[in-house]
Amino acid sequence: MVITKDTVIGDILDENGNLAPYFLEMGMHCLGCPSARAETVAQACAVHGVNADELVSKLNAAIEK
Repeated sequence: MVITKDTVIGDILDENGNLAPYFLEMGMHCLGCPSARAETVAQACAVHGVNADELVSKLNAAIEK
């Protein structure tokens, strides 16, 4: 899986639940909420004031490990 800013968070977590801490780190503590799981990375970052490109890079780097 390659994550982009348009990837839906629920899809990311379904594919790799080990990535949840990266979302928690940015202040997204409601990962089980249906609306949170339906957001894209870009949407969640906009709400939480996080740089989407930086988060995407971290997530993809974690997948590669």
